[in-house]
Amino acid sequence: MNYILALLLPPLSILFAGRPIVAIITFLVWIPAVLLSGGLTHPMFVILAWILIWEGRNRTA
Repeated sequence: MNYILALLLPPLSILFAGRPIVAIITFLVWIPAVLLSGGLTHPMFVILAWILIWEGRNRTA
């Protein structure tokens, strides 16, 4: 479920993955990056969220 959320709102997905500081920093960078690039940078943040979710699941397993 968190992977699907990462497609729409990567910072919120990172927050749910247990990384609150990274989520705040990502949010502060994500908003201007998406607005200034017209959405071209959004896939970069989705990939970041997926990596952090995957890393968090492997760390606890």
